[in-house]
Amino acid sequence: MADELEPREQAETAAAEVLAVEALVEPVGEIEALGEVGVQVEAEPAPGPADETAVEYSDTELKAILEAVIYVTEEPLEAKQIAQALRQPPARIDAMLAELVEEFAKPERGLQIKEIAGGFKMATKPELHDQVRLFVKNLKPPLKLSLAALETLAVIAYKQPITAPEIMEIRGVQGGGVLKTLLDRKLVQVAGRKNVIGKPILYKTNKEFLVQFGLSSLKELPSLKEFEELRRLAFSEEEAEATVEALEQREANAAENAAAQGTV
Repeated sequence: MADELEPREQAETAAAEVLAVEALVEPVGEIEALGEVGVQVEAEPAPGPADETAVEYSDTELKAILEAVIYVTEEPLEAKQIAQALRQPPARIDAMLAELVEEFAKPERGLQIKEIAGGFKMATKPELHDQVRLFVKNLKPPLKLSLAALETLAVIAYKQPITAPEIMEIRGVQGGGVLKTLLDRKLVQVAGRKNVIGKPILYKTNKEFLVQFGLSSLKELPSLKEFEELRRLAFSEEEAEATVEALEQREANAAENAAAQGTV
């Protein structure tokens, strides 16, 4: 009787194993099927900002942001990049970009937003290139002054009105050519003559000096006390750096000596 039951028990055990395997396989099949119809599978979450909550902007705000980010970036911006960075639906970004391109294409706008190499970039309109080039050519060159010119200008700014001999006495060097340069650059001007023997010419700064250095008046010039403080801080930093370098050099020398003694 026991011999007759063994095959039956084996069959029941085999059937149980098959059912257990099917129970494990079926949920996997369901997950795959759900994945096929668009349900996200936990094992492979969608990367990127799609998981994050979209930031809410009105159309006006979003359009202004798009205009600003396209303006400040040198390389063409892809719509996908913008959508990810601003956490916005790609379709909305595409629509806003299309509106911006259309708005900047109007004749009254000097700039355009054009699609280049798969991205968007702001540039001047081709029909205005000649006018823009002519304007750039007529711009004043940037103000560049030598150290001697800056020293002379500082003396005039703080001691004005002042004569050329007085400037040379303070600087300790001849500076006739430097003074002419400042006059040519219209940073200083003649302020009359000093009522002494020989009646030397007096010099002072002018409005162009204030414009170039971003001052509303001479009262905004740093005081001599502030200069002394800056100089003291500069020397303190130099001393600190020198101390650090000396300590590092001392440690390096000690390490070299220790290594040399170890090899003897």
